[in-house]
Formats: sequence, structure tokens, C-alpha cells
Amino acid sequence: MGIAGEVAIVGTGTTSFGVLHDMGYLDLVAGSAHGAVTDAGLTMDAVDAAWLATAEPQTSGLIGDSGAAVAEALRFSPRPVTRVSNFCTSGMEAVRGAALAVAAGEYDIVLAIGAEKMRDVTPKGSLVAKTAEGSHPTLAKGRTAPGQFALLANRYLDTYGHTRDDLARVAIKNHRNAMSNPSAQFGSELTMEQVIQAPIVAEPLGLYDCTPTTDGGAAVVLASRGWAEANASHYALIEGVGLSVTGGYVSNFFEESGDYLGFASTREAAAQAYRQAGITDPRSELDLVECHDCFTITEIVNTEDLGLAERGKGVELLRSGATAHDGEIPVNVSGGLQACGHPVGATGVRMVVEIADQVTGRAGTRQVAGATKGLAHTLGGPGVIACVMVIAASQTDHGTGDNKTA
Repeated sequence: MGIAGEVAIVGTGTTSFGVLHDMGYLDLVAGSAHGAVTDAGLTMDAVDAAWLATAEPQTSGLIGDSGAAVAEALRFSPRPVTRVSNFCTSGMEAVRGAALAVAAGEYDIVLAIGAEKMRDVTPKGSLVAKTAEGSHPTLAKGRTAPGQFALLANRYLDTYGHTRDDLARVAIKNHRNAMSNPSAQFGSELTMEQVIQAPIVAEPLGLYDCTPTTDGGAAVVLASRGWAEANASHYALIEGVGLSVTGGYVSNFFEESGDYLGFASTREAAAQAYRQAGITDPRSELDLVECHDCFTITEIVNTEDLGLAERGKGVELLRSGATAHDGEIPVNVSGGLQACGHPVGATGVRMVVEIADQVTGRAGTRQVAGATKGLAHTLGGPGVIACVMVIAASQTDHGTGDNKTA
């Protein structure tokens, strides 16, 4: 059985995202997983298997380096747990793996969980320090994510004649969106002046152009379409999913084919997902998009790579208001990574939760009116890994308006 239209999301759950010193890693796993199972109207005993996404267990004392964390947090033994680490695509890759197992007929009901504890470490133990100090001693020494994406931002702004103001528009939009998301790390509005005058992290990226470091967890319960039709009170369908790996962590920066104006991994993963879902014009066929906005420039180029705008026209799409909450194709109505936060392993699952809740009419005050089909997208490493998932309402949930308060 193929995956397209045959795997259902029947339950969703998230913890709050932010600086959660009062919650440990296992609390994030348990809170999100139990929330999703309860939302599905099930008990944990009904779940056959689980997938756990944690990209950087080094920031949480190695507790998330295997599926044993799920066994401990959920009393899940002896059932199988697969641990996934695939840079920032880890969470969505966990959902993909769980969905493929359901589509293969191996299991009836499965969990995909993403969790990351990033704030309980000193600066020397942070992901930024690990990237700068622990990578290749000559080819990548001192390289950080802000520095990598600053290269993209400088190239893009210079090529198309845009300015830092255009980057700031992403931060302003997404922080405004997060005001309707009670789970978001930041829930206050930004002004253009605040963004432009913020300290520079890596020119031209300032503090508000960069995603924060975050604690958080998210989970979904998946089942076959047949099971959902017979048993679920609400569900969304995975209509297409694509994963692409286009280069190495170090070698990517020396690829002659790269133009520093977008990501081939996103374009390839999107092509796979669109082909499965039968989408030929994503801008008109999708109702909303959650895309990877680890930096403000990333959202702009990702809207182009996902086919929402021609290459070089992402800023025009943003300026037109089309990607606003009430626009033609809303992007990151949750607040995105910019304001919702970015607990790396949880982010991709959280995006799937957002789209599933939107297309089933359960997104509360941030509900996009009439949304029945959406897309979730994550980008990993220096842009070499991407996952794209198209999620649509079932006929049962089409237009129900059965809102769920986040």
C-alpha cells in the first residue's frame, strides 16, 4: 500500500515551547505523547510502536540518545521505539518513518514524538558551541548556523537588490502570528525599528532574524485510513511526503552547483510530496504552509523553493501580504521557528500538529478560515536535508469548525 492518502493523523499534542527549567526531557516526551494519545481518544496500551526524534541529546545529558527514553517516560516497554536524528528534519522524519510503517501494514496505531531540551546547559555545552568547536578542524572550524545562513542572506540581498528591512518583515509577521499561539516561546509584537536596531549576530542577520534556542515536545498518533474512518472522531490524511538529502555537512559549501539562493533539498523533497499528492500549483492548491524559518532569509527562499513564488520573488510575495494570516497563502501562522521556538527534534512534529489541527478546524484563535489542505516543511543542517509533507482534511472534518484550543 502506498502512503498517499492512506495514513491518518488521529491525535495531536504539544507542550509549551520556551525556557522550561521546570520540565525535564522525559517530561517533554510524556507531556506531548500523553496529550496526543488522549486527543485520539485512546490509552497508551493501544499504541503498537513509537518513533522518537531528538537531534542533539548532548544538550540533555544523552538522555534522548535512544528509544529507551520513551520506554522510561511512557512505561512503553517492551514495544519497539526507533530513535531518529537527522538535523532539523528529525521530527518530520520521525513522522515519516512512523507513517511508512503504518502504510506497510506493520502496525495499526503508532506514535511519533519529538523532544529537545536545549536550555539547561552552559554556553560551552550549547549547540552553537558544539557546531563551532566540534566540527572539521580546518574546513568547518568556527562555523555556526548564523554564519552559514548569513552567507545566503548576503548573496540573496545583493543579487535581487533587497535590504535588511525585507528580512525584518518575516520576523515582524511571525511574532505577530505567535500572539495567537499560547504555546509559543514569544508572544509579543515587534516593530521594524526593534528588528533593525537589534544586535548583529552575523551580518546581515540580527538578533530577531535568528530563531531562539528552545525546550519543547510535540507528538502525533498515526493510524491507517481504514482505522480512522471506523474509529476516529477527527483525523487528517497524509497525502504526500518527500525527503531529500543533497550533500554533506562539510562538502556542501564546496559544491559548484550551489548558488546560495535556495536549497535543492527543499525543491526535491517538495517535488516528491507534490507528485504523491497530485499538486501541480501549490500556491493555489494549498491553504497554508508551515515552513522552516530558522532565519528570516530562510522563510523567503523556502517560499520560492516550495513553489509559492518564482525564484527571486519571495520578498514580493511577503511584501504583498499574501503570506500573512489573512493572506492568499498564510505562512507560519503558528509564529514559526522565529517566535514559536525551535527545539530541534520537536519542530518538525510541531509543524505537522499545526497543519493537522488547521485542516480539521481545531486551531483555535489562529484558525485559517476554510483551510482543508496544508504543507509542513523542515530544512536540516546547512540546507542539505529537507522533508515536505502535504496534509489534508478528511471528508468527515471538512469544514466542521470543531475548534481545538491550543
